[in-house]
Amino acid sequence: QVQLVESGGGLVQAGGSLRLSCAASGRTSSSYVMAWFRQAPGKEREFVALIRWSGSTTYYAGSVKGRFTISRDNAKNTVYLQMNSLKREDTAVYACAARGGDYGYTTPSEYEYWGQGTQVTVSS
Repeated sequence: QVQLVESGGGLVQAGGSLRLSCAASGRTSSSYVMAWFRQAPGKEREFVALIRWSGSTTYYAGSVKGRFTISRDNAKNTVYLQMNSLKREDTAVYACAARGGDYGYTTPSEYEYWGQGTQVTVSS
């Protein structure tokens, strides 16, 4: 059993920055693939970014590439999502997810463990 808890969400103006954190506890492994997903009201949950176990391989959705950066600190069992140049359309509940393996999983159903989500609201 792995527990994931997100933090760092809030209200920011368009063009601003925010950093989300996802702290893992329980039976964790540094070999997990970690990912961020987001879901806006009335919309499907969508992939945002992932990082493979080594921390050297990342993948981003086209809508956030160049603006968001995913990273991990295995010693702290924590994954981060640095969000820059935020847009109004980035407003959503952001959740982190984890699974074993070392592939580029981008579908929500492929992940076993999930956090509760944290709200990010971007105003214009």
